[in-house]
Amino acid sequence: MRKRILVFGMSCLLMAGSAESMFAATGNGFSITQSSAEPKDLIGRWDITVDVNGKSAPSWLEVKLSGFKTLVGYFVSTAGSARPVSEVKFDNGKFRFEVPPQWESGAQNLVIEGELTAGGMQGTMTDCDGKKYSWKGVKAPYLKRTSAPVWGKPINLFNGKDLAGWKASGKNQWVVKNGILTSPTAGSNLITEQKFNDFKLHVEFKYPEGGNSGVYLRGRYETQIEDSKKDAHPNSVLFGGIYGFLTANEMVTLGPGQWQTYDITLVGRLVTVVANGKTIISNQEIPGITGGALDSNEGEPGPIYLQGDHMPVEFRKIVITPAK
Repeated sequence: MRKRILVFGMSCLLMAGSAESMFAATGNGFSITQSSAEPKDLIGRWDITVDVNGKSAPSWLEVKLSGFKTLVGYFVSTAGSARPVSEVKFDNGKFRFEVPPQWESGAQNLVIEGELTAGGMQGTMTDCDGKKYSWKGVKAPYLKRTSAPVWGKPINLFNGKDLAGWKASGKNQWVVKNGILTSPTAGSNLITEQKFNDFKLHVEFKYPEGGNSGVYLRGRYETQIEDSKKDAHPNSVLFGGIYGFLTANEMVTLGPGQWQTYDITLVGRLVTVVANGKTIISNQEIPGITGGALDSNEGEPGPIYLQGDHMPVEFRKIVITPAK
């Protein structure tokens, strides 16, 4: 679960409308002017990149129409879960909205201001400490597949001996002992050197009491690993959920100290999660990136990564079967 303090507050950026509604054709390309932009042009999903002191950070926004004229939405910052945007105000080609703090430091609301451009949208965001950052957004791809996947050969991502094929996001604390891959203390995340598009993934894991980790699909969508109560009401931030977006249909956790399994199939945006032999999410669409994503380039392949910045977690088998 992404409970780290956000380095900046990415308020609900109004995400992509269709290319047809957002842009007016002009010769070989597209153009849009501030005066020609309308509120409907904001409707849709947007992949956002924020410039945080020279470093790129990912975020995401979806804008919807509520009733006849009110724009509302959902926003994902670089950490934390998707949060609602109660209203997106639009005036003379520019838009603005605010969201209250989630895990950010500071007391003031996150403020997002922007406008549509020929390439998508751009603007500034002011975080909960009053710091301002610039950002740019592009239409999020649909990721629709025209045919069923043809599966290739399984690949053992963890060889049971060392960290071959993996890299740490920072200083490495991950170790291999007696065939077990473990993060004994909170620290860096572990990322595969290989990248993947569509795949089936088998993961065997164990966590201690109070444990918290996750498996990121394409480095962008977190499948939550958490010591959730067996009688807890299902929630997208609990065991088996796609963090902040998709909720398991029942709690099938075996509890701390037990080896458990996830079998995850990801095709385009459609995900199926089988936990401990039971299907808890069935072919549902993942709307956008979750907090902690490596980037917001949803149309590109990405790695598998294991969250290691919370409590200790162990893995003993990680096998991926990519689509050809």
